[in-house]
Amino acid sequence: MKLTQLETYTLGHLSLVRARTEDGAEGWGQMAPYNADISAQVFHRQVAPTVLGRDTDDVDALVDLCLEAHYKFTGSYLCRAIAGLDTALWDVKARRAGKSVCELLGGRPRAVPVYGSSMRRDIQPDAEAARMVRLRDEQGFRAFKCRVGSRMGHDADQWPGRTEQLLPALRKALGPSVSLFADANGAYTPQKAIAVGRLMEQQDLCHYEEPCPYPEIESSAEVAAALQVPVAGGEQDYSLAQWRRIVSLPAVDIVQPDICYLGGLSCTLRVARMAAEKGMPCTPHCANTSLIAVFTLHLLGAIPNAGPFMEHSIEPTPWTEGLFSPALKVRDGALAIPDGPGWGVEISRAWLEKAERKLSQAK
Repeated sequence: MKLTQLETYTLGHLSLVRARTEDGAEGWGQMAPYNADISAQVFHRQVAPTVLGRDTDDVDALVDLCLEAHYKFTGSYLCRAIAGLDTALWDVKARRAGKSVCELLGGRPRAVPVYGSSMRRDIQPDAEAARMVRLRDEQGFRAFKCRVGSRMGHDADQWPGRTEQLLPALRKALGPSVSLFADANGAYTPQKAIAVGRLMEQQDLCHYEEPCPYPEIESSAEVAAALQVPVAGGEQDYSLAQWRRIVSLPAVDIVQPDICYLGGLSCTLRVARMAAEKGMPCTPHCANTSLIAVFTLHLLGAIPNAGPFMEHSIEPTPWTEGLFSPALKVRDGALAIPDGPGWGVEISRAWLEKAERKLSQAK
């Protein structure tokens, strides 16, 4: 069926996409959060004119068409915008088939264990440990991720000695049965990253995320080769060509594509398959509770190399509240994959009424 309409609804950090086909079918998607108004401009300027009037059956082909048609403008914003198209068309496709996206991909809706992902570097180690213990006891989390170093910090910490205090404090408070991860957000040179990694090995951490600035994949490879703790990364990488380099080097032990940064589900599935061929797990980046969490659940329910836990932010995100229903709730340390048709959620009319709407139509 041909694609006849593409609408965006932009409010704050988010821009949603509604796709409609000539038979009246529709589906919802989302561009990458933050600077959503810019992504929406790119969407209507470059993405919508490229695909309107075309057949929607082959979502991968439409994604490739957008990337190739705008080869002089490849970059993060184009991929962020394409993600809105891609995820909306997967919703259309699955709804038409009467299946969830997870089922359409050959998976099954189920409960997916999550790790509680801290986004804070301003928190004292004892306070971080206390809130993780509380979440473990109240919601059943069996894994957590903390932040170490200072983002893109040139070997700096948020304050001197924080990381060295934090890791043992968390392990002592949570005990040996809770899995611990750490995210450096590109804080270190290889030498410093390896030294910090040794501290993680002493505390039995399960993965070490983005030890070095993400474009420097050779640095990440050096760290991964030196350590026993698995190195994870890739959340910022939107280019499939770069992903082929990351996997073939390999620069990491665990791949972490972000569905909305990378251009949608289609491209993320390609990265997951690349990793599977090398025996590498896929634990996607999922740093908030917007529709990216729904997309990630469906992906993890369908791929054979899904990591043991999905990322789930433990920070308040009021800008995602009331966006869709049913809301995702952590129960016994897990989130359930929505089992209705498509993504299995309905977008809030109240949210849409507050958003800025823009429409592109086939001529």
